[in-house]
Amino acid sequence: MPQEIEKQYKEILKQYLMKQTERNLYEGQNFSRQLIKKNIAPDEVISIHKATLEEMFPELPMNVWNSFDLLIEMMIRYGLAHAEHQSLLQQQEEMKVEMDLAAKVQRTLLKTTRPKINGLEIGLVSVPARKMNGDYIYFLSDNLNNAGVAVADVIGKGIPAALCMSMIKYGMDSLQDVATDPKKVLDVINRIVEKSVNDDMFISMFYGRYNVENSLFTYATAGHEPALFYNAQNDEFTELHAKGLLLGVVANVSYEQHAVTMEAGDFVVMMTDGVTECRTDEGFIDPKIVITLIHSMRHEPAQTIVDSVFKELEKMQNFELRDDFTLVIFKKTS
Repeated sequence: MPQEIEKQYKEILKQYLMKQTERNLYEGQNFSRQLIKKNIAPDEVISIHKATLEEMFPELPMNVWNSFDLLIEMMIRYGLAHAEHQSLLQQQEEMKVEMDLAAKVQRTLLKTTRPKINGLEIGLVSVPARKMNGDYIYFLSDNLNNAGVAVADVIGKGIPAALCMSMIKYGMDSLQDVATDPKKVLDVINRIVEKSVNDDMFISMFYGRYNVENSLFTYATAGHEPALFYNAQNDEFTELHAKGLLLGVVANVSYEQHAVTMEAGDFVVMMTDGVTECRTDEGFIDPKIVITLIHSMRHEPAQTIVDSVFKELEKMQNFELRDDFTLVIFKKTS
């Protein structure tokens, strides 16, 4: 400890022991800030404290001085642990700042525009469980006769997942023709992903395209959650299945393509497993509950449906999402 600091501390301690005023305590508090700035360890302060007391009260029993020796040894360990703790806190804060920045960059880079198609409502909610979103939505449309949507989910989270999403956007940006068949879209994206990401990163993806002229919703899937088709006339839901391997597994994959005709009131529900595999403390929520929630809102606008379903499922999970949550609805209104 610098001699000047040692001298100041001795004087503050002597003044306090003689007068014991609030001013003396205030001076001690202010002096502690200097100790922190100069990185003075707690054990050094105790050593000076002990030496000062020995000068002022040499008649104190030996047990008192021995107790200070124990305290000094404890403070040495405490000081090391405290310094390590502070270092970890600083690292965590730096990581938080970096993650906030990465999340902001992700939202900016992966931004997409919701189509505006006559006779079609589009509802969307996508909420990350953490800072970075492992789900991704991409719209492809001519804002006239066709509206396409890609719903992707990376098997993995964090920054690596976000980087995978940039590959999806890169591939989708290269598809200028909105009339491209969904199976062709998946084929193009799969080739890009297979070349660009690690072997342990896989992506599931659903791609659907609605055409106004023939009211067809055409779709294909790469190992993704099946979409739900609601038939208003029959008042029933059916799953839209199609065979297709996850993106990034192998370069050459043949994807199936199917289509359904939509009438007024019909809608297609696309989602990630954060919707179908919602979990509470008691376990997974029954998938039928999701269908029941959607059915209860079937006459509402598409955006109202997705917002309401999210709020209800979030409530069931005590407002703590355990996975990224994405829900998209294409609803034919006329």
